[in-house]
Amino acid sequence: MPLAGSRLTATTPGPTTETELSVGSDPPDMIVTGSGSQTFAAALADATGRDLAAVAYDRFPDGELQASVSGFDADHAVVVASTVSSDAHVELLQLQDAVREAGASEVTTVLPYMGYARQDEAFSAGEPVSARAVARAISTGTDRVLTVNPHEAAVCDFFDVPATGVDAAGRLADPLPADLRDPLFLSPDEGATDLATSVRDAYGAGATDYFVKHRDYDTGGVAVEPNDTAVAGRDVVLVDDIVATGSTMSEAIAVLHDRGVDRVFVTCVHPLLAANARTRLHRAGVAALYGTDTIEGPVSRVSAAPPVAGHL
Repeated sequence: MPLAGSRLTATTPGPTTETELSVGSDPPDMIVTGSGSQTFAAALADATGRDLAAVAYDRFPDGELQASVSGFDADHAVVVASTVSSDAHVELLQLQDAVREAGASEVTTVLPYMGYARQDEAFSAGEPVSARAVARAISTGTDRVLTVNPHEAAVCDFFDVPATGVDAAGRLADPLPADLRDPLFLSPDEGATDLATSVRDAYGAGATDYFVKHRDYDTGGVAVEPNDTAVAGRDVVLVDDIVATGSTMSEAIAVLHDRGVDRVFVTCVHPLLAANARTRLHRAGVAALYGTDTIEGPVSRVSAAPPVAGHL
């Protein structure tokens, strides 16, 4: 059926030309990428020796999407897609279905970033557990799931197929300066302490600690209170899984500067950076901001693909 409408690429939200990725010949495994995860998928292909399938991304005049995999010929499909939007969720479901139609007998779904993972519980009657809803939808088209640093590890239990959380936080040590002064790896709350420890261990020096964060669910406000760790004259690396609006991070940076910190670096696995987050962090006095390619953007300085490759 001929398709009307514009072609899309992963990095450009408007109409562009069709994106074609390199194709192997009759491999047992092929990587199929969503439009927003092409850099990650290419890194995963390099890390595993798998071929990338040719994928086309189309949009009809009425706004409906179609992602297709012409020429796909493999027994095992590794579908890679960060679900950063509702469109990305639909595209992922289409790619899962497309590879089954093309003859794949096994599908592994890699979610470099799992959207809706932070909506992992209902706070009042009538609210959805959105993480569970999307996990069940994704489960219908796959045999197993790998997701990088989900906001809560328990979201893996929402899938109806085996699901594994992959820790890529240690990769964030790579872009850090080699000359950090008495470094302190600091998470913005106690729940992210393991991430800070992973980055510290990968860096090979420094201490770890965390801020105390209080969230007001009625107003949506967040207050950050420093602990007793001395930071004056030290370099501090703030570590978190996601930086969304940057509000909590910017408050933490301001507190650190008030206490005489030398430099503050912000690292995160998923650099969502919505709205004016980068400006907010810069105004707060961040020395540099580093993220992985689970969400592709200007601060994606290191790939999270190697840890995922170890699970394939």
